[in-house]
Amino acid sequence: MSNRFADLYASLQPLRTRLLSHPLYGQLETVEDLHIFMEYHVFAVWDFMSLLKALQRRLTCVEVPWTPPASQRACRLINEIVLAEESDDDGDGSFTSHFDLYLSAMNEAGASTDAVNRLLSELTPGTDWQTAAHSAQLPLEVRRFFFSTFSAIDSDDLPAIAAAFTFGREDLLPDVFTRIVETLNERSDGRLERFDYYLRRHIELDGDEHGQMARMLIEELCGDSDECWESARNAAVDALFARLDLWDAVARRLQSRPVLTAGVL
Repeated sequence: MSNRFADLYASLQPLRTRLLSHPLYGQLETVEDLHIFMEYHVFAVWDFMSLLKALQRRLTCVEVPWTPPASQRACRLINEIVLAEESDDDGDGSFTSHFDLYLSAMNEAGASTDAVNRLLSELTPGTDWQTAAHSAQLPLEVRRFFFSTFSAIDSDDLPAIAAAFTFGREDLLPDVFTRIVETLNERSDGRLERFDYYLRRHIELDGDEHGQMARMLIEELCGDSDECWESARNAAVDALFARLDLWDAVARRLQSRPVLTAGVL
């Protein structure tokens, strides 16, 4: 780890600590509580894929005729991450994206996928995310979260996109969350086995492979540029605050234990 990356990581620790110790984890007492969490969190799983593909689009060649990428190292790193995120082992002898694995886990657990399926049905060619989210009647908190993600993507700033991808994503599900899911799975006759597999797979990949690759990618993109490192820091802070706001929204829902209702604030 370079000194520049270490300094960046250290500057983000107060926000990361707030997220990793967020009170919402203590509010997950029943499978129904977990349904509410999943019905919000699935949107963070979905827009993570847009960050990933934005990086792949910029760092590799996905056009015909093909031309060599500017950085072979960055190309290799992002392609390695895409391989697992978009076509990972599904635990049953086949392959799936982590988003589809999450939907499968929601279905097994009994959580509603209606809202996210409405979004997917609205994402026809030529439809932007804002129009699709509005037409799907997604909760305002989710649309605000998307705004942070797609602002980074639309900036076309590679260090910013890479930082949002690296620091604002799924390593913010702490080990305590996995223990909660294990306990709830025992109480629910195995209805959370797919979700438990999803969490363990993410912990394995983020800890052993993808976290390291994402760090190397940021160092490759930022190099010795003060401007790039500052851009990465600002984007990381924005992504962490956006996740904190989403976690706060879930916690508010859990306090009153409602079913996620489209468009209700």
